[in-house]
Amino acid sequence: MASHRRPKQPSRARVTVLTTAAAAAVVLSSQAANAAPSEKQSKDEVKAKVDKLYEEAEQATEKYNGAKEKQEKLQKEISTLQDNVARGQEELNELRDGLGTMASAQYRTGGIDPSVQLFLSADPDDYLDKASTLDQLSAQQVDALKEIQEKQRDLAQQREEAAEKLKDLSATRTELGRKKQEVQSKLSSAQKLLNSLTAAEKAALAQEEQRATRSSEREALSGSTASASGRAGAAFAAAQRMIGTPYVYGATGPSSFDCSGLTSWAYAQADVSIPRTSEAQSQIGTRITSVSQLQVGDLVFFFNDLHHVGLYAGNGQVLHAPRTGTVVRYESMSTIGGPFMWGVRV
Repeated sequence: MASHRRPKQPSRARVTVLTTAAAAAVVLSSQAANAAPSEKQSKDEVKAKVDKLYEEAEQATEKYNGAKEKQEKLQKEISTLQDNVARGQEELNELRDGLGTMASAQYRTGGIDPSVQLFLSADPDDYLDKASTLDQLSAQQVDALKEIQEKQRDLAQQREEAAEKLKDLSATRTELGRKKQEVQSKLSSAQKLLNSLTAAEKAALAQEEQRATRSSEREALSGSTASASGRAGAAFAAAQRMIGTPYVYGATGPSSFDCSGLTSWAYAQADVSIPRTSEAQSQIGTRITSVSQLQVGDLVFFFNDLHHVGLYAGNGQVLHAPRTGTVVRYESMSTIGGPFMWGVRV
């Protein structure tokens, strides 16, 4: 007769392990389910982070512009100094040749003057400072030696100045590269965030910007632009012609602009030269602290470090090159993202 055994029951320890593992799996599954939605940032969260990155990129852009301007200025100054040194050396050689001719004439007529012989083999500073040598020279030779001495000192000073500027240029180039890398890093991070949005979310953001731009344009155009006259009027009219031109950091037009690139270009069209960077532009002209006193075409500055500038367009609107991914456009001063600091009438 077959025996019927009861199936072997799992041990208490095994049941406990299995139960714990199952519970842990449920918890982990629940956590994963709850975490998934939070990993996907909302459109508004992405926009806020992107706007912050663009602001930081623009800060770095203005520093980059300043370093670039300094580099160009140093290069011109170094080139001028080097040209001056080359010309000075030619003049010095001619002076030396002239003194040599005098010495040759002396030699042919009875022997070379010991002091002139000394000069031809050493630095004139060694003996010009000694009064005893002056008694042995003719007035013509004394004048020639003094002119040579002055020329040598001038050349030495210019060479030293050029060497210092070359050091400064090297440091400026390093700073320029660092700021360029910083700008590109910020823009790359912003692009990654934008790429995380769906096509529908990207389209919604674009529509929001377009609506805001149209509204600002209507506000600006509904206000009186009669006050846009003279140089400011000419600069503003030039900037208006650039509406729709893309923002590119470091660009000064006419095919692309950054914020201070647009303002400096616009005023150049009115035959007015203003500095390249927003910070430098904020220090020129007549300062205006009240929005109510602004006139169309005045420069307007934003953020505590003055890293953004545009042209006042009337009715609380600004015409500017906002940031990467946008174009030259009208915008309400209240939506720039940073406080209005002051205006400048050029």
